Amino acid sequence: MKNMKKFWAMLLALTMILSLAACGGSKEEAPAKTEEPAATEEPAAEEPAADSDLAYVQDKGVLVVGITDFEPMDYKDANGNWIGFDADMAVAFAESLGVDVEFVEIDWDNKILELNSKTIDCVWNGMTLTDEVTSAMECSNAYCNNAQVVIVPADKADQYQTVEACAGLAFAVEAGSAGEAEVSALGYSCTPVKAQSDALMEVAAGTSDAAVIDSLMAAAMVGEGTSYADLTYTVGLNSEEYGVGFRKGSDLAAALNDFFAAAYADGSMIECAETYGVQAALIEQ
Repeated sequence: MKNMKKFWAMLLALTMILSLAACGGSKEEAPAKTEEPAATEEPAAEEPAADSDLAYVQDKGVLVVGITDFEPMDYKDANGNWIGFDADMAVAFAESLGVDVEFVEIDWDNKILELNSKTIDCVWNGMTLTDEVTSAMECSNAYCNNAQVVIVPADKADQYQTVEACAGLAFAVEAGSAGEAEVSALGYSCTPVKAQSDALMEVAAGTSDAAVIDSLMAAAMVGEGTSYADLTYTVGLNSEEYGVGFRKGSDLAAALNDFFAAAYADGSMIECAETYGVQAALIEQ
């Protein structure tokens, strides 16, 4: 009996061991977690930089050009449309960008303020590339040579053939212009007016002895066959170059340089210059 009890005890123990082994063997390991493949992101479409002036102008569909009444660069025809070498080139440039052009007459003395406030997109009006201009604007390559010249009544021209002879004259000059800078540098008396055309009117009316204006304007507006046949130009005060000004850092300046190079190469820029009699002043692009 005692042996039987031992037998059953051993059998029970063996059964428990086998049972535990079976349970352990039947446990299935959880399958290894597989990583989901990362979603492939489509490359973002390349967009113009947020500060791109070119994108800004193309988005609004118009290039706003700041000008003054300045023949032969920007002036109105009989129908009131703006024409001139600068005006025609601005129209062509806007077309190359796929936008319209709008001309806005500005106070020349406020040209930098107008530009930075985005009232206009560029200053394109026979603008001399002075240190002030190039430090405040992103400028195009020079495209025309120019000079500041003294305008006096034709019947007094023989008295004012040197800079020194002009010392006692009362000058009319466009405010903020290269002409004003030249007269001020000489220490001569001057009265600032709104535009170069106003300076000519001052001399014609006798309210100023002389004016200083751009030589290209003088060639178009002063002397026989012009609106100011009784006026003439005598002394050249300097030599300078014209450029177009955009907001500082603007990518439109580089775009215009490319346009100028192409227009010069295909002859359209030269043809336009010949239309307005400024071909001799044109700078090769």
